[in-house]
Amino acid sequence: MKKLQVFSIIVLLLSLSSCQVIGDIFKTGVGVGVFLVLAVIGLIIFVIAKIGGGGK
Repeated sequence: MKKLQVFSIIVLLLSLSSCQVIGDIFKTGVGVGVFLVLAVIGLIIFVIAKIGGGGK
């Protein structure tokens, strides 16, 4: 019975801050997404420069 009470308190505390947690995850996801887009654009530019003879 005591385990159930502890579990209920933990669930209650987590549900109160769940919106903040979801917001933080979303912000992190946006940051990672921007980084990946910039990395892919950089890679494309690098490949085009190598193919186009930029390394002569």
